Amino acid sequence: MSLKDKIQEDTKTALLGGDRFAGDTLRNLKAAILDEEVAQGKRDEGLSDEDIEKIIAREIKKRKESIAVYEQNGRAELAEQEKREADILSAYMPEQMSEDELRKLVDEKIKELGADGPQAMGQVIGAVKKQAGNTADGAMVARIVKESLGR
Repeated sequence: MSLKDKIQEDTKTALLGGDRFAGDTLRNLKAAILDEEVAQGKRDEGLSDEDIEKIIAREIKKRKESIAVYEQNGRAELAEQEKREADILSAYMPEQMSEDELRKLVDEKIKELGADGPQAMGQVIGAVKKQAGNTADGAMVARIVKESLGR
């Protein structure tokens, strides 16, 4: 079953089961997927699971940014709602690499590319993201690469 089909099934299950919050969250995700399909001209054939994972990661990132803004402004109830949405969306992402695993991968890529200094940051980040795919958080990759090259 493709990721898109699983999301569709889970949306139906949530709505029929009376979980309106999860149903609405997944419905919004389906809308984001449809928007991307239309934008890429792939409405008929659909997107690959990897492309859908990128959309989910983008949606989770939006939620995390909203959480930070709400918490800064003392709106804990809105931050909590965003956290719940992010948790629902996270269930459709592959298991994320641990920080230790990511550090090892960054060190490997730095050695492999012969990278030295902050000017090579983009090259290393690109190589790490290419290998790790959607299993690594982009912000964490950037932070670790910056730390590693800044030594």
